[in-house]
Amino acid sequence: MTPSRSRRSLLQALGALAVAPLAGCGFQLRGPRPLAFSTLHVNVGAQNEFGAALRRRIRTSGTTEVVDDPSQAEAKLEILRNQPEREILTLTGAGKVREYELRHVLTFRLVDRAGTERIRPTTISAKREYTYDDSQVLAKEQEEALLYRDMRGDLVDQLMRRLAAVKP
Repeated sequence: MTPSRSRRSLLQALGALAVAPLAGCGFQLRGPRPLAFSTLHVNVGAQNEFGAALRRRIRTSGTTEVVDDPSQAEAKLEILRNQPEREILTLTGAGKVREYELRHVLTFRLVDRAGTERIRPTTISAKREYTYDDSQVLAKEQEEALLYRDMRGDLVDQLMRRLAAVKP
């Protein structure tokens, strides 16, 4: 056996020993969590980027179907505020924008068929900061769009966790 071959075998054995305790710890990847209702009406259209992402995530929960008619739904998810915002964070000495803060604010509530609020009006938000450069306007516009998409995904995740916590 050559020295490099024995070293490789030793490293493989040590790697297997390091991973072995993790195999029995019960770790599982986070997957879709089932929701407490079989039908849900969402008052945001599928044409809206947030509405499309939210509907997609609800469908992947495996237990809930999004319906267009509120009278057919066990629960209604009402999006009360869905507002992306951009604010100047810092300026250069010449008065040009150096950094922006992007925020996406979402307020929602969940009402069951009987009209009982299952989730009272709740506001969640996400924010990101990015530097701005006048010489790279197109790239910075694309970066901003990417950051808004990332925040939208974070808000959908937060919203789905809140919906999954509702007990039947």
